[in-house]
Amino acid sequence: MKQHLSHPVFKVISKIAAQQNVDAYVIGGFVRDIFLSRPSKDVDIVVLGNGPNFATAVAKELNTQVNIFKSFGTAMLKYKDLEVEFVGARKESYRADSRKPIVEDGTLEDDQKRRDFTINAMALQLNPQYFGELLDPFNGIKHLEQKIIITPLNPEETFSDDPLRMMRAIRFATQLNFAICEEAIDAIKKNKERINIVSKERITDELNKIILSPIPSIGFKYLFDTGLLKIIFPLMDNLYGVDYINGKGHKDNFYHTIEVLDNLAQHSDDLWLRWAAILHDIAKPATKRFEKNHGWTFHGHEDKGARMVPKIFNDLKLPLNEKMKFVQKLVLLHLRPIVLAKEIVTDSAVRRLLFEAGDDIEALMQLCNADVTTKNEYKIKKYRNNFELVKQKLKDVEEKDQVRNWQPPISGEDIMQSFNIKAGKEVGIIKNQIREAILDGDIKNNREEAFKLMVKLGSDLGLKLA
Repeated sequence: MKQHLSHPVFKVISKIAAQQNVDAYVIGGFVRDIFLSRPSKDVDIVVLGNGPNFATAVAKELNTQVNIFKSFGTAMLKYKDLEVEFVGARKESYRADSRKPIVEDGTLEDDQKRRDFTINAMALQLNPQYFGELLDPFNGIKHLEQKIIITPLNPEETFSDDPLRMMRAIRFATQLNFAICEEAIDAIKKNKERINIVSKERITDELNKIILSPIPSIGFKYLFDTGLLKIIFPLMDNLYGVDYINGKGHKDNFYHTIEVLDNLAQHSDDLWLRWAAILHDIAKPATKRFEKNHGWTFHGHEDKGARMVPKIFNDLKLPLNEKMKFVQKLVLLHLRPIVLAKEIVTDSAVRRLLFEAGDDIEALMQLCNADVTTKNEYKIKKYRNNFELVKQKLKDVEEKDQVRNWQPPISGEDIMQSFNIKAGKEVGIIKNQIREAILDGDIKNNREEAFKLMVKLGSDLGLKLA
């Protein structure tokens, strides 16, 4: 293991440990990632003594700054490419109404017992005499090989003490494509209500890590099966299920949604585009209707879904800025390219889509490609071919008409000055009709033709040029 501890920071920690006659270990994710052959920049150091004091001595030797967090009994320093956190070995106990532990000094074994999972409880000795020796009391290496998430202690106790660990179990299983052991699954089901004592911010942080995983559906299936999803994100849980009337059913929108998310994850790491995939059909339960001669419909789900986005983001403590507006726009427009792919594509329809999507047109097309989840090979091929036609048409129309992020060549100010009128409904009527005429291709996208139309429209309304 010594070759994995070649970074100079470990040599200095080893030196200080010998000088102070203190045992020091690197523990947790850094050790786990050595065995997974994953790069890791975050290092957790446990010392059998005072963590901040030890960190101060290390920082002095490295000639770098150290930040001490007295209330947590921890210290952190950055050296070259590593961020190193120091803490004294501890044992913990919990109150039923809080995930903040009561902390006492402890042994290395106490510290390893309080870790969330066996794969995160492995430690490497840093003292010179035993430098690089592995201490793995809970068979973390074996569980890495078996690709399984197991808690060091009774999982019911582990999850009850700190309910965020339920989300972390699902997150690690998703990121690593591991299974969660049956005992842990049962414990999550029994303790799921305790997630309510965890802040929304911490829950959403774990949820975002699940969403950013290579195959996010792994995590969402665990969240659904354990009952956690119903508590932390009930609107998504509501997508589950199929209703039948007169032998006619609709697709299960929960499994469709996570399939769309997986499809998109193969092509984009954009968190907000992935959120658009999650929310694109979120209003289907609210808009579901059965029409006798047609079957199940979800009319207007894209519009209602877009209007639901701000509250969803607010409830989940997601940012209420341009990222939210991006998701909202894609939810609103997600059917448009599909409609274009089904029909003969007109320049007018493409112009309108470019105008409304702006710079987000490529992201919208990615979402729509991912939204094709039919198992019918003929339909898949047809949709894909039609999408390619739509993409080419988008490119051609944009080069010709330049309507992406476009503002009409005649502004409201121009109209008021030309006819010497104040702001009012006439200005809105003229401005809208000019915009529509350009989008429909009735006039070219230039000021000369727009001005001529403005004069005519003004005349129709009884207005004269000043």
